[in-house]
Amino acid sequence: MLDGCERSVVVAPMAGGVSTTALVRAAAEAGTAGFLPAGYLTPEVVEGHLRELRDAGHPYGLNIFVPSGIAPDAAAVEAYRARLAPEAERYGVELPPLRLHDDDHFAAKVELAVAAAPAWVSFTFGIPDAAVVDALRRAGSTVLITVTDADEAGAAVAAGADAVVAQGGSAGGHSATTRPASYLGDRGTADLVREVRAAVSVPVVAAGGVGSATDVAGLLAAGATAVQVGTMFLLAAEAGTREAHRAALGSDGASTVVTRAFTGQPARGLRNRFTDTYSADAPIGYPAVHHLTAPIRAAAARAGDAGALHLWAGTAFGQARPGTCREILDRLG
Repeated sequence: MLDGCERSVVVAPMAGGVSTTALVRAAAEAGTAGFLPAGYLTPEVVEGHLRELRDAGHPYGLNIFVPSGIAPDAAAVEAYRARLAPEAERYGVELPPLRLHDDDHFAAKVELAVAAAPAWVSFTFGIPDAAVVDALRRAGSTVLITVTDADEAGAAVAAGADAVVAQGGSAGGHSATTRPASYLGDRGTADLVREVRAAVSVPVVAAGGVGSATDVAGLLAAGATAVQVGTMFLLAAEAGTREAHRAALGSDGASTVVTRAFTGQPARGLRNRFTDTYSADAPIGYPAVHHLTAPIRAAAARAGDAGALHLWAGTAFGQARPGTCREILDRLG
């Protein structure tokens, strides 16, 4: 388990409103780490959430997106914009002009993290500079970096990470891969944990495909120090999961697919009309594609239409059951 946690399971950061401050607090009150996602939020909103969690008096984690080092192909994103015209017409929205560069206020969020010094700070989508990691460690935070192979794990440790999160292909939501063009989402989490354990000496937190206490025990037996779980908490009482998303998790015949259709970065979610129609055409280009599809997704959300929503979920989604955060943690062992 992570230092400061009483449990082997920690609650993953789920951006876009799912991981609320209430969920993070509930995880802490149940004896484990919950991670506040800073992704997509302005620094002012993140600062307010950090203040709220600090005032609650429990240890908590913060997750930050690392800006992509991959320059999007403007022509490919523009072609995808044209491809999405029928969706804009369907939902009565305007597609925005291309927004090719966006660092998600990375420097400001790191500055907030250094000042707040949460117990844990995790990064995804890349490896932050060693100076960033060093500043957080000197502030008193344990730094975790999410990786999808041994090479990324080595780079994370070289940057000073205290631990790595080994994210298997069965995990829901965005993959942290730094090689989106070749990512298939077919790496088993236990195999990845063993590979990463052989490559680095820091603790390894496993993530991906967890639906039961048996799954947790298997990953711990493979060498994981702790297991990060997200999908099982989509139905938590404290989560901000949209009702359409909650309902889709229980739909007959539901399955998951790895797609770039919504954001330009490989991500695993429930298969729906949008993934079927656009996955083959979606270019690599996070966050440019994310900004492009945002009005469509927002309109679909307002209409309660799951057909054009990003329904992030891991392969074990069928085992998700409603309950409080504590009840779900108890079920996972």
